[in-house]
Amino acid sequence: MSIQHPIISVVGSSGAGTSTVKHTFDGIFRREGYVAASIEGDAFHRFNRADMKAEMANRKAAGDATFSHFSVEANLLSELEGAMRTYGETGKCKARTYVHDEREAELHGVQPGHFTDWREVGEGSDLLFYEGLHGAVKADGIDIAKHADLKIGVVPVINLEWIQKIHRDRAHRGYSTEAVTDTILRRMHAYVHVITPQFTNTDINFQRVPVVDTSNPFIARWIPTAGESLVVIRFRNPRGIDFPYLTAMIHDSWMSRANSIVIPADKLDLAMQLILTPLITRLVERGRRAK
Repeated sequence: MSIQHPIISVVGSSGAGTSTVKHTFDGIFRREGYVAASIEGDAFHRFNRADMKAEMANRKAAGDATFSHFSVEANLLSELEGAMRTYGETGKCKARTYVHDEREAELHGVQPGHFTDWREVGEGSDLLFYEGLHGAVKADGIDIAKHADLKIGVVPVINLEWIQKIHRDRAHRGYSTEAVTDTILRRMHAYVHVITPQFTNTDINFQRVPVVDTSNPFIARWIPTAGESLVVIRFRNPRGIDFPYLTAMIHDSWMSRANSIVIPADKLDLAMQLILTPLITRLVERGRRAK
């Protein structure tokens, strides 16, 4: 970890609400006057959209039905680790952007499903902010987790994650339930062996838990709302966390274990502001003093 150039890593799948979390972080950075350089996990995919489809087809033909974007070999994890190491040492690193849709294509001048050129990011920044699937990986000689000063896990319980994916892919990508189910099954091996272990390495986990019946996610007609969910917040090291203050400030919250607090899901933004602002401030101010 770097003293001068801190790194924050948010690890979560696309259905975990990481976009909401990024919005919260952006608000903290803006309010506190911190300049954050950002890199996204999908910028470190190994293949563009067409090449990934071809690679999956080739592997399936060869008998491998588990290859997906979750897989280690589908990503440039050595390059991601190198980017974090370089930023920690110099305050700058190489990154690129994966272009998802026509709006982003117009912005970057690159066709959807492709990457921009690599570029240098971080000049004049106070910290590096990563958001993606692999920001706390320890596997195959790669240790991305050790380079991040603050690691945040954001994940729903598994049935809720599946419900969110099924609804998102049917509504926005035109997939059938059967096609989405095939994707879920293909990802399960890497989900178990690559994604899930990272949440042991994270410093704080935010896990959304529905309080309505999600026993069969493949027939669920609606995604449980924030008002129908709780969030379990677990601290790997609870020392220094003022739990009485948090439970007093967050209405209807309570402690479920000595290192965990449960909150209504519609209080997630408030909870993150209260918990993360002092931690981020400590990292940035320490970095500024060390420069």
